[in-house]
Amino acid sequence: MTQRPTESLDADYFARIYADEVDPWGFATSDYERDKYADTLASLPRERYANAFEIGCAIGVLSAQLAERTDALLGVDLNEQVLAEARQRNSGQPHVRFERMMFPRERPDDSFDLIVVSEVAYYWAGEDFALAQRHIRDMLRPGGHLMLVHYTPEATDYPMTGDEVHERFFAFATTCGMSHVRGHRRERYRLDVFEG
Repeated sequence: MTQRPTESLDADYFARIYADEVDPWGFATSDYERDKYADTLASLPRERYANAFEIGCAIGVLSAQLAERTDALLGVDLNEQVLAEARQRNSGQPHVRFERMMFPRERPDDSFDLIVVSEVAYYWAGEDFALAQRHIRDMLRPGGHLMLVHYTPEATDYPMTGDEVHERFFAFATTCGMSHVRGHRRERYRLDVFEG
């Protein structure tokens, strides 16, 4: 049995992933991603958000779609190569900005009424995961929404599974007054929305 990493996946891990291909997961081309993004947007409880934060924006494909539902959107990633692609893809959206940031060890000094964590939280381990939860709680405005979407098949090079991520957020929500608004499971991913 393959041993899972016990440390968060770092910038070097993603530099290796992106070394040969800026879109190795097919964010811009795969049917899986297209359908998942459509489901993500359809599952947002509100039609529009004032200030949104997308953690792990990669090349900005979901960002471009979230931009249509937000007055301001901050996307962050730890890889400058994919951020350059995200900026180019969203160049016609002046209310969208991208920053290089190693969340949760770094975080924006702002509050948000929508925080999107799509296929990124299983890269965090140990104290980083707990710190991410605390930051999200502190940054989420009262009545704001946390959108979680994660791939559920086994991926042994990640510190945890998508289901483990969501179950830990359910446990965390009960301790900090966040409520579960909606959620469902598809063949290869799970989606849950919490309200602050």
